[in-house]
Amino acid sequence: MNLDELLNEYAELEQRLADPAVHADQNQARTLGKRYAQLTPIVSVYRELEGVRDDLQAAKELATEDSAFAEEATQLEGRIAPLEERLKHLLIPRDPSDDKDIIMEIKAGEGGEESALFAGDLLRMYLRYAERVGWKTEIIDAQHSDLGGYKDVTVAVKGKGADGVWSRLKYEGGVHRVQRVPVTESQGRIHTSAAGVLVYPEAEEVDVQIDPNDLRIDVFRSSGPGGQSVNTTDSAVRITHVPTGVVVSCQNEKSQLQNKESALRILRARLLAIAQEEADAAASAERKSQVRTVDRSERVRTYNYPENRISDHRVGFKAYNLDQVLDGDLSAVIQALTDAETADKLAAHT
Repeated sequence: MNLDELLNEYAELEQRLADPAVHADQNQARTLGKRYAQLTPIVSVYRELEGVRDDLQAAKELATEDSAFAEEATQLEGRIAPLEERLKHLLIPRDPSDDKDIIMEIKAGEGGEESALFAGDLLRMYLRYAERVGWKTEIIDAQHSDLGGYKDVTVAVKGKGADGVWSRLKYEGGVHRVQRVPVTESQGRIHTSAAGVLVYPEAEEVDVQIDPNDLRIDVFRSSGPGGQSVNTTDSAVRITHVPTGVVVSCQNEKSQLQNKESALRILRARLLAIAQEEADAAASAERKSQVRTVDRSERVRTYNYPENRISDHRVGFKAYNLDQVLDGDLSAVIQALTDAETADKLAAHT
């Protein structure tokens, strides 16, 4: 969509949002309001740029009669290039999921108990980062390991504004590798293990339609570390989406109904991610930057404890503040990934 089309859409949205009848339908009003908020920065910068251009033209004309306007014209001229660059960045096609909340799954991989402990460290890192930026978190489901780590943990993260949680955490999907001396190591040797992270935009019911006839629902007893039963009733729920083969299990809640609702939340998010990946593949010319991935088979980052180093292998990012990163200071690495994706998109549209 070009700039003229966006300006026309913005004007139309202004008119529709001024109509009281539109606000009678809250879902419609919310959708229109969200799109209006997305377009407002573009229109504001465009209007500022046009205003500066008009003032520059006037200053140049007046400078022929009064030299005092020549200095003003020079100042105005210096404002144009930065505004044009800002507008160019704002016109980069947005990821349609950028304003969405997310569901994140962290799974222990190679390395047994050490991997499960590392999965717990990653969970804490993301929870601390969310706390720093004012997001809300909710652990939907968790399978603890014997030493206090996680075999598998699922967390929902909710934020506010047009730049949602997905816009910043979508790059976290993949294999995260750790190099350190495990607590289970008696000889002091450094081991390498890994945990897998999957990130999905949280889907609303309107985003994904699920036919109840496509679901196979099984119930079982919740289990804790070591496999012991932690509940005397069949409250845990396993849902299989038959057409895709996607399986989701939840056992955190005491109620079967609550576990079913949690499982459906995760299922909707996974099905939305599958649909988006298929759409990206079908429109290969419009594929997202290679920076973003939810493929657990791709090694994306290494956490080296002896050197206090974090390395992101996709963009060559390296820093020696691993202790701070694990305490939630993820801003620098996320910014490096965001900048790389922005550069890719700019190169694709120039």
